Amino acid sequence: MRERPVYHPGASSVEGMPTSLQMFYNHPATMTMPHWHAQVEVNYIISGTVHYRMNDHAIRLNAGDMCLFWGGQPHQMDDSSDDAIYAGAHLPLVHFFRMHLPETVPSQLMQGRTLVTSATDAADKENFVRWFHYARSGNPSKEAHAVSELLLRIERICFEPYRMVPEKPVGAFEASSIQQSARAVSRMCDFISANFLEDIDSVDIAVSANLHPKYAMSVFKKSTGMTLNNYVTLLRLSYAQAMLLRQEVNVLQVAMESGFGSLSAFNKSFRNIAGMSPSDFRRDVKCRT
Repeated sequence: MRERPVYHPGASSVEGMPTSLQMFYNHPATMTMPHWHAQVEVNYIISGTVHYRMNDHAIRLNAGDMCLFWGGQPHQMDDSSDDAIYAGAHLPLVHFFRMHLPETVPSQLMQGRTLVTSATDAADKENFVRWFHYARSGNPSKEAHAVSELLLRIERICFEPYRMVPEKPVGAFEASSIQQSARAVSRMCDFISANFLEDIDSVDIAVSANLHPKYAMSVFKKSTGMTLNNYVTLLRLSYAQAMLLRQEVNVLQVAMESGFGSLSAFNKSFRNIAGMSPSDFRRDVKCRT
């Protein structure tokens, strides 16, 4: 039996480029530990099975299943069959909130639930592979075409049966006006994506989108379940997570280059999501490699 590939957090550009839409098509590598990233992840299982451990639930996906989940929650693919092949993408929020999805879906994903659908067909298998090759082609027109088609395919979920995992009454989630606020959220995400490594705050973000700060903070929280400051921090932490795996970069340098004003602020934020200090995270990952 061949040795299974293992994914090590920070080994790819997923964490280090949190504002880029990236596509993948491969045999899913099991993860040595949970990781997180500041994008919504879409997985389409082409063959075999995979098993995920999310923050508060586990899920097994079979060939033909497709799922969406918020990568900002710690998650870990801890098992995959030998014949497993999957494809998909990591969607920055700036793309995610431009889609037309059922009204309650975005807020439920942001609060940690996973959307699963088995209503896929043979065209999905061919399309996901083609989108992956277009995205890697180096041709800007093909790359843009792949992104547009992918987003339209995800939007089609609203016309098909799907379920949210874990199952909870819809009333447990506030039905926010996602479509009405999507433009405002997208404008804010545009500014954040371009400036999250700089010294910005919620007022700067609101002004960039021509919004009153109180309204900007309210509509962003209502749409994503996060505050503006929480989202900026998550982008910085995702970027920092990748930097920590570089031998030549010390923790203080990571803190400064990832947009944190001090080492203490970086350590506190990192511990809140990882459950350990940046130094312990680096040590733990290297012990597993």
